[in-house]
Amino acid sequence: MEPLSLFELGWQAYLTLGVLSSTLLILLFTHLPSDYVFLGSLVVLLLSGVLETKEALAGFGSPCLVTIGVLYVVVAGMKETGGLLWISQNVLGQPKSFRKAQLRLMLPVSALSAFLNNTPVVALFIPAVIEWSRRIRVAPSRLLIPLSYASIFGGICTLVGTSTNLVVHSLVQTHYGNEGLSMFEITKLGLPCAVLGILFVISLPWLLPDRKGFTETTGNPREYTVEMHVSEGSRLAGKSLGSSELGGLPGAFVIELIREDRMISPVVPEEVIQEGDRLVFVADVDSMQVLYQMPGLRPAPNQIFKLDAPRHQRCLVQAVISNTCPLVGKSIKEGRFRNHYNAVVIAIARDGERIAGRMADIVLRPGDILLVEAHAGFIPRQRESRDFYLVNEVENFSLKKTTKAPVAFSILTGMVLSVSIGWLSMLEASLLAAGLMLATGCCSPDQGRRNIEWEVLLTIAAALGLGQALATTGAAKALSSSFLSLTGSHPWLSLANVYLITSLATAIITNNAAVVLIFPIAMNTAEQLGVNPMPFIICIMIAASASFATPMGYQTNLMVYGPGGYRFGDFFRIGLPLTLAIGAMAVLLAPLIWPFTG
Repeated sequence: MEPLSLFELGWQAYLTLGVLSSTLLILLFTHLPSDYVFLGSLVVLLLSGVLETKEALAGFGSPCLVTIGVLYVVVAGMKETGGLLWISQNVLGQPKSFRKAQLRLMLPVSALSAFLNNTPVVALFIPAVIEWSRRIRVAPSRLLIPLSYASIFGGICTLVGTSTNLVVHSLVQTHYGNEGLSMFEITKLGLPCAVLGILFVISLPWLLPDRKGFTETTGNPREYTVEMHVSEGSRLAGKSLGSSELGGLPGAFVIELIREDRMISPVVPEEVIQEGDRLVFVADVDSMQVLYQMPGLRPAPNQIFKLDAPRHQRCLVQAVISNTCPLVGKSIKEGRFRNHYNAVVIAIARDGERIAGRMADIVLRPGDILLVEAHAGFIPRQRESRDFYLVNEVENFSLKKTTKAPVAFSILTGMVLSVSIGWLSMLEASLLAAGLMLATGCCSPDQGRRNIEWEVLLTIAAALGLGQALATTGAAKALSSSFLSLTGSHPWLSLANVYLITSLATAIITNNAAVVLIFPIAMNTAEQLGVNPMPFIICIMIAASASFATPMGYQTNLMVYGPGGYRFGDFFRIGLPLTLAIGAMAVLLAPLIWPFTG
């Protein structure tokens, strides 16, 4: 193929390059949402005549886009059934060393992220890791970066590991008119890179910062009194308080134990827990969340099971008692709180005071902060009421339909297997899995809809249109010729160059948009060199995800940035050498796995 000079292009190509440059600059120097910026760029190319209507809108009907959208529903099913929460609570355990703690965290997170979108995986693990780090006496900052990186390692191991991989899969289908990539094609290179990444992180623990997160810096002085019931068959039964999970839970301790009609206080660590025990805790909000989701424990008030709505349809609400509330001066039982509000008081906080006695017998005062389990309609009704000063839902405190977790796991496993052995295409399998999640009640239509990240889908669709403009105007071919002039006709150097520009583009714009823009350039480079394009395709996928050096490099890095109390340089110190190491491995191994002459 004859190389094309930038000076031989028509006005359409120059306009496309101008729009591309403006898009990158706007994303770099403003805080405008990426979907707005890319949609605006697409409109310019459409109105100017560079793209016809059919070309501009082709991305919105892309099978890739539909696949990513319905996979969000599959993930919603896993989240709403508590499947991911169960994993986070049961696989971390009590490691005997920091390296073992890293492995106990990174291996399951990587495995999950290979088949699920890594954003919800990290979102569910963040609070669990923070509590776990307190229990094993390790700063959260030393585990949250490994959490983010582990999710990235898993994402580069399968076709469904990230939406970026699916975007490249769709681009390959469009460009070459074939079936695209198989489920585990990227695994040949992604798995060695993931292993290298995990070994790198656990071998150099001194590169991980030791910082205080937001909650450690600001403190959490509000302590609730909460009464929990040890269920029949609970794994806590038969264990002493000190040796159980409750004994090592920071921010929470047992002040009373009620066994039948006998009250035990103080409760010594040697006290053996029995089925039917009522444990009265003093706990902060973070520890309350752990207690509330712990298997074998349930809120003690019997009235909680008499509420109208099923538990997974309820929410937890913080409500401050006003001085005009009719229940002031009465106990929760005497005031018949459940009858008045169709809600149940789970816990009470009172100016740092530790309130003794059964929950039902506590007399309410103005200013008491109640943690209430109620139907979602409680919030709008009571915000208009004078009974409470303030009514707010407690975030990240949702209740899960855990009985459906095995069903959700089975659906996910079936989806992966059906694609792996070639029974169904990725689109067909994801549509079937999403439908089954809805049909079996693993998630509701509203939950599935809310879980879809529309900004991501719009960005991908618009970026596909911009990538189409680069290809049809000859701009991609001219840019690839320019890159070849820097590297000569050496395919290995050209591959390294493509990896580098993909990695840099990912740091500036979203990874999905980066692969759409770089893909046609990389394919033209391979065609002009007359080599197998597979090393370029796989390296684009790896480079777009393996971005570790900045918090903005990948969305999971941003998610752990605040909770870990990190500074910008913390990611650079460990992330830059890791990025270079994985980049070097990818560029060196890709042509050996998929030879240039293949």
